[in-house]
Amino acid sequence: MPGDMKIGVAMDFSKSSKLALQWAIDNLADKGDFLYIIHVKSDSADESRDVLWTTHGSPLIPLTEFREPEIMKKYGVQTDIEVLDTLDTASRQKEIKVVTKFYWGDAREKLCEAIEDLKLDSLVMGSRGLSTIKRILLGSVTNYVMSNAVCPVTIVKDPISHKH
Repeated sequence: MPGDMKIGVAMDFSKSSKLALQWAIDNLADKGDFLYIIHVKSDSADESRDVLWTTHGSPLIPLTEFREPEIMKKYGVQTDIEVLDTLDTASRQKEIKVVTKFYWGDAREKLCEAIEDLKLDSLVMGSRGLSTIKRILLGSVTNYVMSNAVCPVTIVKDPISHKH
């Protein structure tokens, strides 16, 4: 039903996460839906912030604040014009509500926590295209989230980096 979906997009500002964002907007978002941009940082230079927000992440940040460089600097994130343009356009054209939330810690665990915390109906994330060896050694965030998430997870692959 339009207007009641809560869609999460895992955003690390990489090419694959930007493709995931565009895919979510094109294929899932509908008028009145909520689009949550979820960014997980492995650490923070501000230990007091880590203690304060380590469990539930940052407060929800509306798109109007996400645009502000001072706000992004506060969270230790560079402003990404391409992502902002995509979100502004989607917000206007699709009439969706865009909100950002930051978490600190292990991306695998924090993305699964975000799903429950935000009560997401769906999570969309990009795939870095790790080789089998790297995936075994480093662990795959996408594999972990797909196995442990309590909602449907869509993995968007970069068609260029996944050609055989």
